[in-house]
Amino acid sequence: MTGVLSFDDLKAQVAAGEVDTVLVCLVDMQGRLMGKRFHAGHFVAGAWEETHCCNYLLATDLEMATPDGFASTSWESGYGDYVMKPDLATLRPLPWLEGTVMVLCDVLDHHSHEEIPHSPRAILKKQIRRLDALGFDAMTATELEFFLFEKSFDEIRKSDFRDLQPISGYNEDYHILQTTKEEHVMRPLRNHLWNAGIPVECTKGEAETGQEELNIKYGRAQDTADFHTIAKHATKEIAWQQGHAVTFLPKWRHDKVGSSSHVHQSLWKDGKPAFYDAQDALGMSDLMKNYMAGLLKYAPDYTYFMAPYINSYKRFMKGTFAPTRIIWSVDNRTAGYRLCGVGSKSIRVECRIPGSDMNPYLAMAAMLAAGIAGIEEGLQLQAPATGDVYQGDSGMIPETLRDARLSLKDSAMLRAAMGDDVVDHYTRAAEVEIEDFDRVVTDYEIARGFERV
Repeated sequence: MTGVLSFDDLKAQVAAGEVDTVLVCLVDMQGRLMGKRFHAGHFVAGAWEETHCCNYLLATDLEMATPDGFASTSWESGYGDYVMKPDLATLRPLPWLEGTVMVLCDVLDHHSHEEIPHSPRAILKKQIRRLDALGFDAMTATELEFFLFEKSFDEIRKSDFRDLQPISGYNEDYHILQTTKEEHVMRPLRNHLWNAGIPVECTKGEAETGQEELNIKYGRAQDTADFHTIAKHATKEIAWQQGHAVTFLPKWRHDKVGSSSHVHQSLWKDGKPAFYDAQDALGMSDLMKNYMAGLLKYAPDYTYFMAPYINSYKRFMKGTFAPTRIIWSVDNRTAGYRLCGVGSKSIRVECRIPGSDMNPYLAMAAMLAAGIAGIEEGLQLQAPATGDVYQGDSGMIPETLRDARLSLKDSAMLRAAMGDDVVDHYTRAAEVEIEDFDRVVTDYEIARGFERV
């Protein structure tokens, strides 16, 4: 089994006894796969049309708690059902799980069968439709960075997440010898994803002990988000199968470099790159300049979607290849936005702000909304910064989740692009994270003040 499956292919494989399980999944607010395992015979007989789930799945935190304050559902409303509508175009084998295929679902209202507005896939699709109305296609790519550890998830959990040891003892950026030692995890990850129809390009060591990077070929924005989500899930499952844990936490230790998920983006028209202009000194079209000006102007508004947790903001430190400023530069990794492919048809902008914890549907939807605003408003792009962009104190990225939440809440642009209900929903999600953290007494507080306070 290789590549994406047609429904007829699936029926034939079920009849031949090659497939017995179908994972039917939605993408939750945190970018995780949630759903059910169907017997494949039942799925092809009728469950392919729809199934149901509790509507709390799009109103939870990382712990699957049921916090109050969401307008979409609550204890008072009784936590009813959503419809999970399989998108059969996403059917694919999962070669690392025996006899298993998966399908992603759109999330629909149980009564109207309209898409749930705050569903991550629906949010991205709305911005793609807006671009389509302007005559453009969004082409994007994401980079997945994560840490690989010596021990398993269960061993680490049972030790209360202490004494964490990465799989390597030194910075392994581009390091072939060290990454050879990790091929028992990374080789099956590449090969299984490829055989699942996900166009993997490569893996490499990243700039820290035990840090890895997975790259997938650019594609249409919806495909990129789907590929990213499946690849992130596969990374966890394949590492688990090999007895190791991985983390996509952006900053798992204060003295270690963090993990990002850079997003590359460009617009195309009629199959040609609309960001390219051979007559421009850098190869940038006026459209690209408008788009990038929108990205920069509205970056504080959508920072929450790039950095959705308390921990996300620990990553933004000088000298770590993580940005600290909302500024653009030409092929400069110290800036929040890097111009890549200068002077060529592959010209694009890389946003370096998102962390490895981002939900790709939400982050890309917010960036597309900002870029569209830049085009519609005819915004002018400032001159690029040069040199060490860390040296400066203007245009700073919001420093905390609290700051990002306020910018999201007050964003007229995102309210117009996504809807008040969507912005209010994710503003509440940010509040839930803040409230939960504020209740916790941390190891730092105890060690610092137990005796000396």
